[in-house]
Amino acid sequence: MSATSSRASLTDGMRFAFGTLTVLHVTVTRWDRDAARAGMLCAPLAGLVVGLAAAALGGALTLLGAGALLAAVASVTVPAVLTRGLHLDGLADVADGLGSGKPAEDALRIMKQSDIGPFGVVTLVLALLTQIAVLAQLYAESWWRGALAATVCAVTARLALTLASRANVPAARPEGLGAAVAGTVPRRSALIAGAVVVAVAAAFSPQAALAVVLGCGAAELLLRHCRARFGGVTGDVFGALAETAATATLLTLAIL
Repeated sequence: MSATSSRASLTDGMRFAFGTLTVLHVTVTRWDRDAARAGMLCAPLAGLVVGLAAAALGGALTLLGAGALLAAVASVTVPAVLTRGLHLDGLADVADGLGSGKPAEDALRIMKQSDIGPFGVVTLVLALLTQIAVLAQLYAESWWRGALAATVCAVTARLALTLASRANVPAARPEGLGAAVAGTVPRRSALIAGAVVVAVAAAFSPQAALAVVLGCGAAELLLRHCRARFGGVTGDVFGALAETAATATLLTLAIL
């Protein structure tokens, strides 16, 4: 097969992104490094679909007279449902791994266990409460503010995955989603994807653009810590990065 014919197309990338990052019924036709690169570059688009779904439900409930708290819970529930809760599970597992204080091999084994420990439970509860509290505040101000925040945080969460898939970020394990996508995205391509998302967010408001930057910054800090502790990334680390970026983005929007 020639290099041209083997290059992953935009369709391949979209299928990879939606097939691995959402529960939408999409057939992943290619599972190789080239498709992974295209897929992780398309990750913010998958986030856009998830975010718009969350915003639509939350905004509709607000316009129908439901309280801001109910709208916020709905907007947090939609991404969890559309990802089978994998990102939240990843956040809890990484919290248990980091909280254990054990060497990398033992921490990775803890993360693979099906149960959730105390560090994971506390982190999960605090993250969800923070997201709901912020969205409730924004929905109380206006349905538009809440809907925009729900969309921006979902896109930023997936952009963090694009950035974490950049070259020179190794996988901590030889198998799994982390190994499939680690180091697949050229650094220049990752930066361009980030710049595009920030520019689109800025078209809506400067605060949204800043929230994207700070959300990705928070995820980058966690990524660096995970690389130092685990030796690289795993599927759980990607989930934790997404939830960290989403929460930091919402906090920024609330403060601004």
